[in-house]
Amino acid sequence: MIARGMNNSEAASVLFLSRKTVEAHLTRIYRKMEMRSRTGLTRAVIHAELSD
Repeated sequence: MIARGMNNSEAASVLFLSRKTVEAHLTRIYRKMEMRSRTGLTRAVIHAELSD
């Protein structure tokens, strides 16, 4: 959802989570993938979708 343009609040609403929970998960994802931004995450998702 984030890679498709939703902000943290929008994604949280769709997933029935708090905004803080979404932020915590994104922080862990960025750390594990060695990224620093939503742009990097979006690029990785697009690349993975094109590779399939």
